[in-house]
Amino acid sequence: MGDMKAAFVLYEGMTALDLIGPYQVLATHPDIRQHFVAEKAGPVRSDSGLTIVADTAFGDLPDPDLVVVPGGGGWREALEMTALTDWLAAVYPGVQRMTSVCSGSTLLAKAGLLDGRPATTHWAIRPVLEKLGAVVSEERVVIDGNVITGAGVSAGIDMGLTLAAQLWGERFAQRAQLGLEYDPQPPFDAGSPDKAPQDIVDELRAMIG
Repeated sequence: MGDMKAAFVLYEGMTALDLIGPYQVLATHPDIRQHFVAEKAGPVRSDSGLTIVADTAFGDLPDPDLVVVPGGGGWREALEMTALTDWLAAVYPGVQRMTSVCSGSTLLAKAGLLDGRPATTHWAIRPVLEKLGAVVSEERVVIDGNVITGAGVSAGIDMGLTLAAQLWGERFAQRAQLGLEYDPQPPFDAGSPDKAPQDIVDELRAMIG
């Protein structure tokens, strides 16, 4: 048990659900030994104010097998966190899977991991990801070799299920999905910029981008 070292990355201003969605899917498998990693151990405040405690510093985990990088409202500031992007670049050669959710893909790109590679992100951040060298996809989950990227926030669950199926088979992933009762039936059909009212799209784009 605990044969796969999984690093769930924390930084100030991240979006908690970006991380907790895939964590909830993956952490139920007995192979996972989870680490919440940050520049230093201790509490890390998300963009919603929710605090998660990092149990491991980047320097103390040089060899993760799996990395999950969330996005967040503080994505602009996160791009300047060299301790984070340097760590991502340093550990990448040894990982089985490098993954991100939402604007977390911009951090992978800043670390030099997405040059010329297909990747997805939150719809409002696509131009930023493209400028950082990735080939931007509008898909909800994109797999390119050992890199898996998920689109905005809730897509983290889809990314986690996709990854779980890769690692442990579809039966495990389906059981995880059923355990979460992940059967979305949203009250509004406004979950993508193609469906939401244009004035709401414009308002949110201005806030995020």
